[in-house]
This record gives sequence, structure tokens and C-alpha cells, in this order.
Amino acid sequence: MAQLVAIDNKNHLHLTVDSAKAELHGAGLHLVPAVMSEFTNMAVQYPLVITKHADTGQFVVAAMLGFEQGENLFWRDGQWQGLYLPLQIRRQPFFVSNPEQKDSGDFVICFDSESPAITSNDGQALFSDNGVDTEFFQQAKSCLAQLLAGELANKQLLEQLEKMELLQVMKMEVTFANQQCTTLNGFYTIDTEKLAALSAEKISSLHKAGLLQAIYTLITSLGQIHHLIDLKNKQLGC
Repeated sequence: MAQLVAIDNKNHLHLTVDSAKAELHGAGLHLVPAVMSEFTNMAVQYPLVITKHADTGQFVVAAMLGFEQGENLFWRDGQWQGLYLPLQIRRQPFFVSNPEQKDSGDFVICFDSESPAITSNDGQALFSDNGVDTEFFQQAKSCLAQLLAGELANKQLLEQLEKMELLQVMKMEVTFANQQCTTLNGFYTIDTEKLAALSAEKISSLHKAGLLQAIYTLITSLGQIHHLIDLKNKQLGC
């Protein structure tokens, strides 16, 4: 569990981050949250599915990395092998502290003190000797800002999908080359028949809200299930 510590340029002037080790945070993930701004980059390699948050029950969008808990088929030889590294992994080991309680927009940036990426002498510095943010830390903050904005965009998208009743349970049974079978449970996707039956007015409203492309990207991304199956077969030696 992450142990968050608020960052300041006095107590953490010499804190450094090994960005290569930040990828370790994704080594055992079979799902990683995705935001709208990265859907296009995600969809060229990962299936994007909709699932429910275990604690809140709210719908979330996630990239599928494996077929079971703890399985990331893009993690091999101690490295992330995907072409695109998801923002939720790229931002590690940084977090925003309790953004829902901040009305001013001035969020508190924290680091996970338990992260393997945290070092004290061999990595990317957060601050210069006089306490100014380095380019590396500025990029980390930009990544966090993109995630915060993306969460709001996702919320709008998912609310519209529910309102228009465009979500359907994803039913899929996969058989691997060794005849091992698995059934995908707990996932939702776009009901393409209902989408096609929407009135021109509703389609136009989705387009004007900037949601239509994201919807079609979600649909298209499911073709990457075949890529995921291929990775699984290679892992099984088939």
C-alpha cells in the first residue's frame, strides 16, 4: 500500500527517482486505469474495457493487460514491453493528495515512500540545488494534471453512456492454444446496436461533447484481445 508523503523543496531537496524502476508498479497488474486523452495511444495495443471500481461500484475505463489477477502480459524480462506506457504507470511514484477536497485547484503533490523508484543518490532529481523544479519534476506534474483532467472527462463519458443505456455486459470465453479456457467476467463494453440506433440529434450531442471519438475508440480497441491472446499463447509456449 502506498505511503504518501507531501513533497517540498526543503525536506526533499536531494530526493531522486529511478524512472526505470517506476515501471515495476505495473508488473503485477492485469488492469490499469485509462483516461480519455490516452485512449488513442492505448487502443493500438491494449483492449480497453469498462469495469466497476471494487470499492465505489462506479464505472471506470481500464486497459486490459492480462486475463487473470496479477498477470501483465506486457511485462517480460523485468521490463515493460508495450509501445505505450500508460499514464497511471508513467506518473509513479507521484500522487495527488485528496484532490476532491481541494477547491482552489492547488493540489498537494506527494510521493510514495515505499516505491522502488525512490532513491537518494542515483536517479532523476526533483529539484535543483536552489530548490527549483527540474524538468523531470515538471513533466511528472504535467502527467498528474493530465490524469486529473482525464478523470473528469471519463466521468462525463461514462455518465452519458449510462444515461443513453449504451453499456452492455461483455460476454467472451477465450480458449488458448493449449486448450486452457477462461471467461471474461465483470467487464462492460459499448452496445453497438443501440449506438447505431441513436437519433441524429443524440449522435450530434455526443460529437459536440467530444465523446463520440472516444466511444468508437473503445469499440475498436477490443480487437486487441487477439493480440493479448497471442501474448498469452507465447507465454504458455504454444
